[in-house]
Amino acid sequence: MTELTLWKPFRELERIRKEMDNIWDTFFDRKPLSGYGVSEWIPSLDVSETKNSYIVKAEVPGIDPKDVEISLSDNVLTIKGEKKQEKEEENENYHVIERSYGGFTRSFRLPGQVQNDKVKATYKNGILKITLPKTEETKKKEIKIAVE
Repeated sequence: MTELTLWKPFRELERIRKEMDNIWDTFFDRKPLSGYGVSEWIPSLDVSETKNSYIVKAEVPGIDPKDVEISLSDNVLTIKGEKKQEKEEENENYHVIERSYGGFTRSFRLPGQVQNDKVKATYKNGILKITLPKTEETKKKEIKIAVE
């Protein structure tokens, strides 16, 4: 005689969800590889919007602005650069290396059209600020509601 077991679909979904969470956590883990001190490094970004422009701020401490490239094509902003590892002293033995180094590329589509010829970038205290003026068509038009 065969024994019947009650199937609980939500228990199976919970198990799958936990496995996917674990995969994503591992995939986006930015900790350095043990013993090497070098790992994938991706700067954090803030993207905001004002009435007239989009503003992108990227944390790029320790990077010379000359080592950063910014491009805009088909409304996709791309920031490329490299955080170079400092030259090691000959008699210096490391006990812990937690800082990350290496090249990075960040690309994302802007929510509206911008005036490519008026984009400006500034660098201050490790923050790269890119100001992207909106086109007139992209600027939100305010519609007044007439009260009767």
